[in-house]
Amino acid sequence: MTVSIAREGTIAVVTIDNPPVNALSQALRQGLWDAVGALDADPDIRAVVLICAGRTFIAGADVSEFGKPPMEPHLPDLVARIETAAKPWIAAIHGSALGGGLEVALGCRFRVAVPSAALGLPEVTLGIVPGAGGTVRTPRLVGAVEAAAMATSGKPVKAARALAIGLIDQIIDGDLRAGAVAFAEAALNAPLPAPVCARDPAPAPEGFWAAQEAAVAKAAKGAVAPLRALDCVKRAVTGDFTAAMAFERETFLDLRGSDQAAALRHVFFAERAAPRPSTLKDVTARPIATTAVIGGGTMGAGIAAALRDAGLPVVLIERDDTAVARGLANLGAIYDGAVKRGRLSEAQAADRMAGVTGTTDYAALADVDLVIEAVFEEIGVKRAVFAELGRLCRPDAILATNTSYLDPRAIAEGLPHPDRFIGLHFFSPANVMKLLEIVPTADTAPQVLASGFALARSLGKMPVQAGICDGFIGNRILKRYRAAAEALVREGIAIAEVDAAMRGFGLAMGPFEAQDLGGLDIAFLQREGARARGEDVPEMLGDILVRAGRKGQKTGGGWYDYAPGDRKPVPSDTVAGLLAAQITPGAGMDRAAIAARLVAEMAEEGAAILAEGIAQKSSDIDLVKIHGYGFPRWRGGPMFHAIRRGIDGLTQDLGRAPAPALAALIQR
Repeated sequence: MTVSIAREGTIAVVTIDNPPVNALSQALRQGLWDAVGALDADPDIRAVVLICAGRTFIAGADVSEFGKPPMEPHLPDLVARIETAAKPWIAAIHGSALGGGLEVALGCRFRVAVPSAALGLPEVTLGIVPGAGGTVRTPRLVGAVEAAAMATSGKPVKAARALAIGLIDQIIDGDLRAGAVAFAEAALNAPLPAPVCARDPAPAPEGFWAAQEAAVAKAAKGAVAPLRALDCVKRAVTGDFTAAMAFERETFLDLRGSDQAAALRHVFFAERAAPRPSTLKDVTARPIATTAVIGGGTMGAGIAAALRDAGLPVVLIERDDTAVARGLANLGAIYDGAVKRGRLSEAQAADRMAGVTGTTDYAALADVDLVIEAVFEEIGVKRAVFAELGRLCRPDAILATNTSYLDPRAIAEGLPHPDRFIGLHFFSPANVMKLLEIVPTADTAPQVLASGFALARSLGKMPVQAGICDGFIGNRILKRYRAAAEALVREGIAIAEVDAAMRGFGLAMGPFEAQDLGGLDIAFLQREGARARGEDVPEMLGDILVRAGRKGQKTGGGWYDYAPGDRKPVPSDTVAGLLAAQITPGAGMDRAAIAARLVAEMAEEGAAILAEGIAQKSSDIDLVKIHGYGFPRWRGGPMFHAIRRGIDGLTQDLGRAPAPALAALIQR
């Protein structure tokens, strides 16, 4: 039964049991609706404790109902019914009370929680606002400042913080049910507080709304819902309850059918499915309890930090003692930065470092479960590493390469037991970036592939399986994106205009700013290597700049000029001179058209990747671009964006008909 009722003296205990996360399905809403009526009619009951079975309190809406017509009882009506019940309700919270779950708790007269509980209003992450009083009741408990932070960011607050700001009434140590019943009995011996709907919110500080609007707009980066959520909180604080509820509901319904909400729902479902592919449902991953990283540079140190953050011990291998010391220093710098930013305590940072053993001796890897190679991107260097690993590691140890461009099959050539080999492509900084491209070869055992996904889950990464091609999924699309951006420059579009167009679309940086930050020489050397192998690689505008000594910010100039100590890009007369012979001015384009062209080019390459089997689903490509390359999640990813645009829209964006692979994808 979804909702059950037990009685402990004069206290009723209503238990929700709707696994896995007690989502607010229609059956659950109906069960709670009926429970209110039954308990109001019971003369022996004086108060009601609402508690949930399983691992969490109500964690939000039922995702299976997304996009479907709502069914009665509607959540706002249910919350109001609990709030105006004849008997006071007490929400007993463990796990997470999110979205509609928190709104149900706000309808209760009291809220208690275990120390590990979290409470939040994450609706803005789905492109909507709370629809059952979340923005209206919350400020009546915690005030405008805290309510605005919760509603506009979507970030949950932990129980200790919730108690401090007034969102909950007590933290329960020990058994939650017994503690909540005891709380209810004690509460009945004192005057009851007014229902939340009858309380007056405190006014906001002077100038708060204007300052908050500017701050939220900056953080939202084009997303609409956070600003609309702020409007709802403002209406709740400055107006009456009934009008504020009507305004919130109107805003919720307006946003629910928006393009941004559709895009964010698409990303939500893609992210939900990605960590556990259906193809691996019955495959058991190999256990990973000990790890090693070969190479202590920027990438290697970042991977080691990610492993340590997940509680895994790490052996860090370098070629000599000096390099070992440098690698440990790189790792220490990561944790020093985390301490300075308040993300770790000194003790936590010390504990992370204590779990790392630096050595030059590959024999230290004899009993390690997973080894990740992160050395220089040169095939000979990597092959030498795997020759040592193949000689010294256990036959069942998982051996992984972090290569960005090289063919993993060539790296593992001659490796004993090739079924244990896999590509694990992290993105820099590896301890921060969420994307992990998992690249199996034809020899990779299913258990090893499953281990890659299990590792991603333990590291908090977003895993996407990729086939083998130049650049896998992400860097192959990046290459097309950069080439398309250069093509616009050749047509006379200013470099700064291209970058501004992509910032306006929602990216943090345009393609040329991003290259200057990372270094133009990285892609240049990759192209030069391909040319040396006899491959036909077209000359890029970036090649001209690198050959002129312009490698980006690190040399004081790339696509832009940079003053010493200043990262602000300044349009460059030198670049204009170097590239003048390559430019044939065209008709010009506005920024919206520039962005549309470049995103359509990304999608066209993505469709080719999908058709070749390099990616398994178009949504995987969207996840790669969102989590690895800063594509705005509220746009849904380039593939989602292209499908929404349709054939006619893409023909307009590209200035020609889309390639057959993209056209076929859209017409499915």
